[in-house]
Amino acid sequence: MSDLQKAWAKSRLSSGMSPDAFDEREEEEDGYLTEMPEPTFEDDSSSASSASSTGTIIPSPSRNLFARPQGVPRGRTLQQIPWTTYFERELFLKTEDAPSSPTLHAYLISPVDKGPLFVMHHGAGSSGLSFAVVGSEIRKRQPSAGILSADARGHGSTTNPDSDKLDLSLATLSKDLLSVIKSTKEEMKWKELPSIILVGHSLGGAVVTELAMSGALGNALLGYVVLDVVEGSAMDALQSMQTYLSTRPNGFATLEAGIEWHVRSRTIRNSVSARTSVPALLSQDEVRTDSRPWKWRTDLASTQPFWENWFVGLSKKFLGARGGKLLLLAGTDRLDTELTIGQMQGKYALQVFPEAGHFIHEDLPEKTAVSLVDFHRRNDRSALVLPPKVSDLLRQGKKV
Repeated sequence: MSDLQKAWAKSRLSSGMSPDAFDEREEEEDGYLTEMPEPTFEDDSSSASSASSTGTIIPSPSRNLFARPQGVPRGRTLQQIPWTTYFERELFLKTEDAPSSPTLHAYLISPVDKGPLFVMHHGAGSSGLSFAVVGSEIRKRQPSAGILSADARGHGSTTNPDSDKLDLSLATLSKDLLSVIKSTKEEMKWKELPSIILVGHSLGGAVVTELAMSGALGNALLGYVVLDVVEGSAMDALQSMQTYLSTRPNGFATLEAGIEWHVRSRTIRNSVSARTSVPALLSQDEVRTDSRPWKWRTDLASTQPFWENWFVGLSKKFLGARGGKLLLLAGTDRLDTELTIGQMQGKYALQVFPEAGHFIHEDLPEKTAVSLVDFHRRNDRSALVLPPKVSDLLRQGKKV
């Protein structure tokens, strides 16, 4: 509020109006915060945090991290958006009888009639709600489509009885995703699996590629989509990952503060998506030993023994697995040599969104949804009209 406005407000005291009331009106009229300068990168060579789903940038200490970005609503508008806004149900799937096996958690919108099922896998440190907003955008464009978005071990609402010995190897995560798909089929009493498009972000891209490479889904798999991760840049980014993780806050005073940090730091550039996905990344410390009781649900630093296992050989598997292939990137600098050659040979489709950060699907849910729906339509075998067989024509008495 300017000095002139304050003087005006004080002059109204005699009439019973408080200067604070003027402040409240001004805040309502503003509605949004002012622009924050684009942050710089400590490592501008590639996707500096492709191994992590809690960030794509490493802000420079010289920049004001908490400047006000345009379009970030204040106050109540940073409150959590519940998962029920986007999904019809959540599933708790016990896939094995062993006491140490996890109870896998997933969110679901069922496909309609013969609609496809988009099966989503998030990146390290994230959760199935990372795909909530883009899932709703897919449904707007293809109402018959279903969305199945799972929480990996040690993430979201998936519970792990033996959490001290958490197995996050690529083979285990791929097996878990297959179990989620098959268990959902049984839970929902589907006669057969619908046509499936696998979609994975960062670590999730490695998981869906591994599952596609295994051939375990058979003819149900139409294709797979990888979001902003390639082997070369991911392996390079691992060298600075611990440094990046050390720059993150250890916790937050409130859930809204956690949401606000993700938007202000431009980790997630869409406030609606941040309000939906960030709450699943945090859990409240019941003991409350400090002033920031909201802690990270997943200890990413402890997953370091698995980092190399996630991404080694990713490019070769991505190009070699059966089914349609789509790679969505936030920049062409992320392409490694093998994928560059494969793209020139037309082995997969590539789309680049330079205005997005690492979380392409959260930053640009509408554009991502358009790409995913178009990808399904290009690979949808049910839309093919095959010519009649010669034997059938002869039986009908027609000349051939």
